[in-house]
Amino acid sequence: MPSKRVTKTGNEIFAEAMRQINPDVVAAYPITPATEIVQIFSQFVADGIVKTEYVAVESEHSAMSACIGSAATGARTMTGTSSQGLALMWEMLYIAAGLRLPIIMAVVNRALSAPINIHCDHSDTMGARDSGWIQIYSENVQEAYDNLVQAVKIAEHPEVRLPVMATTDGFILSHCLEVAEILDDETVQKFIGEPPKRPTIFDFENPITLGALDLQDYYFEHRRQVAETMKKSIRVIDEVADEYAKLTGRKYSFFESYYLDDAEYAIVLIGSTAGTAKDVVDKLRNEGKKVGLMKIRVFRPFDYLRVRKALENIKIIGVMDRADGLNSFCGPLFSEICTCLYESEKKPALMNFIYGLGGREVREEDIETVFEELFKIEKQGKTVNTKYIGVRE
Repeated sequence: MPSKRVTKTGNEIFAEAMRQINPDVVAAYPITPATEIVQIFSQFVADGIVKTEYVAVESEHSAMSACIGSAATGARTMTGTSSQGLALMWEMLYIAAGLRLPIIMAVVNRALSAPINIHCDHSDTMGARDSGWIQIYSENVQEAYDNLVQAVKIAEHPEVRLPVMATTDGFILSHCLEVAEILDDETVQKFIGEPPKRPTIFDFENPITLGALDLQDYYFEHRRQVAETMKKSIRVIDEVADEYAKLTGRKYSFFESYYLDDAEYAIVLIGSTAGTAKDVVDKLRNEGKKVGLMKIRVFRPFDYLRVRKALENIKIIGVMDRADGLNSFCGPLFSEICTCLYESEKKPALMNFIYGLGGREVREEDIETVFEELFKIEKQGKTVNTKYIGVRE
């Protein structure tokens, strides 16, 4: 496998992956902390390194609108955004998914305003979790690269044809240098291949209608098709991961289990915090405590059957959300974990932890506090539904 080791930030690695993918169209509007992605890529366009038609638009809403138009013609289409930019796309996200357009988006997670904040939490993408987009989260720069390359093959698969967003944590990954292994350009092109043939508005011999009025007669059926396609994408995501593992030796799944098999206490989380949490798990394991970790990589579709099987034998679980449900009883990840375990006969005790909002630093001591709370549950025989970690009460 031709590859090389590089030192790049999360934004740089996203731009590098986009260069290797060499999409037909990129439409984007810059926003912190994702600005560098399209800034670097636009230089590739200006230098003639890629064949891409770069469309500089006046807003993120326009960016996704242009992507929808591009993808509808059959063009391989990409974009990037963050936070308020993703929120401004809201209307168009649902349209992209509903029209079954395989758009790829690099998202840098950043807190939604107000107050204005430019640092990481997951409120932006969690707000879009039910828009029909596949969502893949990254722990580090290596995963960011691998996830974006795989996203193309997943989105364009004939049984999927849904948009995919691959994410990194703002500033924590987007602006921090890490060592990663990247494939050579030819290998990436061979892996993603040419876009499979699909219905487009430029296929004049087989005309289709996009964006038609869809009332009581068919709307329900079309929304159900998106839901069913999400289920089918679980198998495709696995197949793409297997093919990528043969190419790189790096195997990905819907989640990563870390000392989970014999764990009595475990935490479940998403994103870069997993790296810190693994160090804490190592420390507590050395002290003889049976602790473990589940890192969710693919949040949509949510493979609840596999998650349940992996977690149902654990006695007490802490679910860490980097987004707040704002008094909806819990954070978004907790609701998924709680729901998928509801039908388990064993029903582990569960507790929700809200952490890291607006980029609040997450230290090893904070993760240790989470585990201490889990240890208390066994002693006291009761749970506290939601606890905020690292906030001044």
